[in-house]
Amino acid sequence: MAAFRNFKSVSNILYSRGSFGQLPEMVSKLRGLGRGAVYILDHFFRGRNLVQRAGVTPEDCCFYLDTTHEPKTGIVDEYVRQIKERGVPGVVVGIGGGATMDVAKAVAIMLANPGKTHQYQGWDLVVNKPVYKIGVPTLSGTGAEVSRTTVLIGPEKKQGINSDFSLFDQIVLDPDLLATVPSEQRFYTAMDCYIHGVEALCGTFLNEFSRAYAEKALELCRRVFLHDADDALLMVASFLGGYSIVYSEVGLCHALSYGLSYAFGAPHGQANCLTFKHLHEYYPAYVPEFQEIAGRAGISLEGKLVQGVSESVMEKMIDITLLMEKPLCNTFGPDWRKIMTREKIREMYLRM
Repeated sequence: MAAFRNFKSVSNILYSRGSFGQLPEMVSKLRGLGRGAVYILDHFFRGRNLVQRAGVTPEDCCFYLDTTHEPKTGIVDEYVRQIKERGVPGVVVGIGGGATMDVAKAVAIMLANPGKTHQYQGWDLVVNKPVYKIGVPTLSGTGAEVSRTTVLIGPEKKQGINSDFSLFDQIVLDPDLLATVPSEQRFYTAMDCYIHGVEALCGTFLNEFSRAYAEKALELCRRVFLHDADDALLMVASFLGGYSIVYSEVGLCHALSYGLSYAFGAPHGQANCLTFKHLHEYYPAYVPEFQEIAGRAGISLEGKLVQGVSESVMEKMIDITLLMEKPLCNTFGPDWRKIMTREKIREMYLRM
C-alpha cells in the first residue's frame, strides 16, 4: 500500500486590514504565569511606532535582526542563550520578512530542543514541541508564514530546518503592513512567491492540492505586476504560494540559489531572481513572463555574479546544491543525480 503524507497546516490565521491591532491581546494571553514574550523584528522597525503597537513590555525580550544578509544559525544560538538567562518565554513573535520569521521559528524550536541550531538543518530532525510562535509578515512573497521550514546559513551549508514543528501556531496577515516596503524589495520578495508557483506546477511532485494553490498564487502575482492590482493581493499570493510548496516542493531555482546566497550573501529573493532568469531551458513558459514583470518593475538583472570565483568556493556551491535532494527530485524525478552532475551544476553557475 502506498504511503501518503499527512500534511500539517498553520492552526490559526487572521487576515484583514488593521488586524495587527489584535496582536497585543494575543500575546498577553500567552505570556503565562510570570513568563514574558520574545519579539524578533526586522531592524527596519527599530525606533518606529510598530514596536509600541505590537505590545512589547519591559519584561519581554526584543531583538532587532539585521536582515542585510541571510540569517545564520549562530544568531539563533546567541538569541536563545540570552533568552534562557531570563527563563523560557510563553510565546515567540516574529515581525518582518521571511528572514525574520525564519529566525523566530528557529528560536522557538531551539528553546525546547538541545544542542546547536545547525544540528537541525535537514528534514524532520526536531524532536520536542517548540514554544508557541506567532508570525506577522511585513513583506509578501517568501511564504515563510505558512512553510514548514526555517532557512538558515550554517557553518557548512544553507539549508532549512524542515519540520512540522517549524510551522507557526498563529499568523496575522495585515495588508496595511506592506505600505513601507521599498519597490526593489517588493519585487524580489514577490518573485519568490512567483517562483514557488512555477516550481510547484512544473515539478514531478505536483498534485491537485499544490496545483490549486500555485495557479491562484501566480494569477494574483500577475494581477499586481501586470495589471496594477492592489498590493494586498500579494499577501494572499504569498500565503497560497507557500502552501503550494508545502504540498509539493520547491525546485531547481531554489536549489541553485542557495549556493549563491552562501557564497555571495545574496538575499534569498534576489538570489532566486538572479538564478531564474537563466532557467529558460527548464521553465520556458515562465521565464519570458518573469522578465516582462522585471522590466515593468524597473528591475535590472543584467551582469554576472559568479565571475572569478575561486575553485574552493565553486565546489562549496556545488556541494550545497547537491544537498537539495528533494527540490532536485521534484524537478527531474528520482534519477536526478544522472542529470544534475557536478559538471552540469558548475556549467549552470558559470552562466550567472
